[in-house]
Amino acid sequence: MTQLSEFRSIQALGEALRARRVSAFELATDALRAARAYADPNVFLHIDDELTLEQARAADQALASGTAGPLTGIPVAHKDLFVTRGWRTTAASRMLANYVSPFDAAVVDHWREAGTVSLGKLSCDEFAMGSGNENAAKGPVRNPWDPERIPGGSSGGSAAAVAAGLVLGASGTDTGGSVRQPAALCGVSGIKPTYGTVSRYGIIAYASSLDQAGALARSARDLVPLLDRMSGFDPRDSTSLETCDGAANTAGRVQAAFDAAQAGFQAGGERPLAGLRIGVPREFFNEGLSAEVGAAVESALQVFESLGAARVDVSLPHTRLAIPAYYVIAPAEASSNLSRYDGVRYGHRAAEYSDLADMTSRSRSEGFGDEVRRRILVGTYVLSHGYYDAYYLQAQRVRRMIAEDFQRVLTSECDVIMGPVTPTVARRIGDNRQDPIADWLGDIYTLGVSLAGLPGMSIPCGFGGESGRLPIGLQLIGRYFDEGRLLALADRYQQATDWHQRIPGHA
Repeated sequence: MTQLSEFRSIQALGEALRARRVSAFELATDALRAARAYADPNVFLHIDDELTLEQARAADQALASGTAGPLTGIPVAHKDLFVTRGWRTTAASRMLANYVSPFDAAVVDHWREAGTVSLGKLSCDEFAMGSGNENAAKGPVRNPWDPERIPGGSSGGSAAAVAAGLVLGASGTDTGGSVRQPAALCGVSGIKPTYGTVSRYGIIAYASSLDQAGALARSARDLVPLLDRMSGFDPRDSTSLETCDGAANTAGRVQAAFDAAQAGFQAGGERPLAGLRIGVPREFFNEGLSAEVGAAVESALQVFESLGAARVDVSLPHTRLAIPAYYVIAPAEASSNLSRYDGVRYGHRAAEYSDLADMTSRSRSEGFGDEVRRRILVGTYVLSHGYYDAYYLQAQRVRRMIAEDFQRVLTSECDVIMGPVTPTVARRIGDNRQDPIADWLGDIYTLGVSLAGLPGMSIPCGFGGESGRLPIGLQLIGRYFDEGRLLALADRYQQATDWHQRIPGHA
């Protein structure tokens, strides 16, 4: 029986499938067995063998007929925020404990049409609210590099599944760093594209002006076909973009941009990145950054310089305001989005209540976890009469200032921004249980990108921690719609290093 772990990339597995050295059905059977046997039972929230094997049979038919694409037969899984037919969609919450959607999210549709084989639904922080994947109703997900530590959140299940080799690609959502942060802490690659380039149709809403679907895989090169097929205009999503910098927003855009960037780098010979200006924000290297993370990021920047890039000192002066702005805007939008879960139409309903108001109150108290209730309360407060102008409108003004900082730097001073993803390596599970605000402070380097709607990604760049075996990520931030070049730059770095090839237990 062929083991999925034998294949270290989507490209290698795709070649084996198209050469008929392995079948999609055989691969899916093995992957299902591995997923069920994995040491952390909280990674997958729902597995259905028949649904997976049905997709595997369809993939084998495409492979036999010669109509297979680069993703045909590739095992993937979806964050439990994407609605799916057949598999339960719970947002890792008691509120939606047994919900099964009558339709698929756009991202799920696109990957299925590309021939991927889904193993099921992956854990996340409840309604994507958290930075550690500790807030799921069924309990925390554990980091494959150290089971006593968090994988990062909210897409922690997705990052853990990729790092553990259970799947070669996983979907995630990034509202304030929820793809990039777990990718960094689990030693995998993850990308959040420009807001509006991937349809949000079928994603359970947290903060609508910030939520954006992304992808996680072992390497930047593996991310290219995944993001390429996710992208595209969708009339069902009012925030979906028809064009990207004048070009149609369709499947093929990311792959074409990646190929074009690689061709340009190829012409550079031994210094493929000559002429590239890397902006390094001084605000990212402050007293809150641990020495080991700073050293790993510095080493990564030196690799880029050795490839011909030039480092430029830049300033993003409103970086420190990203946390208060985000934690006003996101909870405000969450308060509105989650008001639909009232125990009347769908979702959890309390067994005992005295009247309609009591039913709603009890249902929401029982269905939502602590972090979700906390953010709903914050959001309701900042939207209330007398506080809307003082908090919500002010936060939106700060958001514009943060976006203008990025625009200024990326337009006139540099071509790409690089820096840390997180201030430290993965913390221990439960460390911030008595101080949930401490988790919010850990988002300092990722929030601004989300507030500005820019593309950003994380790639492995080293290890740290007491054991020296906890992953560290490098963040790359690009101009609007520049996902293809970001991925090409990350791929060039990964051609020169092997951090992305390290796997838990064999680092």
